[in-house]
Amino acid sequence: MEIHDRQVGGVTVLSLKGSIDAMTAPKITEFIQGQVAKGNIKLVADLEGVDYTSSAGLRVLLGAIKDTRSQGGDLRLAGVQPDVLKVLSLSGFTNILKMFDNVDAAVASYS
Repeated sequence: MEIHDRQVGGVTVLSLKGSIDAMTAPKITEFIQGQVAKGNIKLVADLEGVDYTSSAGLRVLLGAIKDTRSQGGDLRLAGVQPDVLKVLSLSGFTNILKMFDNVDAAVASYS
């Protein structure tokens, strides 16, 4: 799992590449918690490079949503690939997450 972050107009964009499963979820959780601890509560997770997520990935997303929203921020998704979207849809996460086609649209949604 590769994780890179960058700032775009006050929004932290997290670019993830690889699969999200029980092996990689702790690293992602730690990374996101580190961002929130720094006060970066407006997050966009760029999932264009993520080809699979397990239930561990769903727990990561749920934890990030709770952490950011409790402080007035949010986690929004961009570039969700079809296989990941299927998991999000089946689990009902599409009802609680805001998703966008690309990073630019997700960042702009915070304006």
